[in-house]
Amino acid sequence: MANCSFCGKSIEKGTGKIYVKNDGKIFFFDNNKCEKNMLKLGRIPREHKWTKFYEKGKK
Repeated sequence: MANCSFCGKSIEKGTGKIYVKNDGKIFFFDNNKCEKNMLKLGRIPREHKWTKFYEKGKK
């Protein structure tokens, strides 16, 4: 199982999306919300309360 690259939530086997950039970086997404926020809108996970990375930054 992998974790979502944006929100940090675990992804069950056989679900989600894998996105590979031209430079070889691999991103895993559990839903379209995370994919759109990271790739299209260019948002940073640390700034959104619903991500696990937000919680880690506040400790």
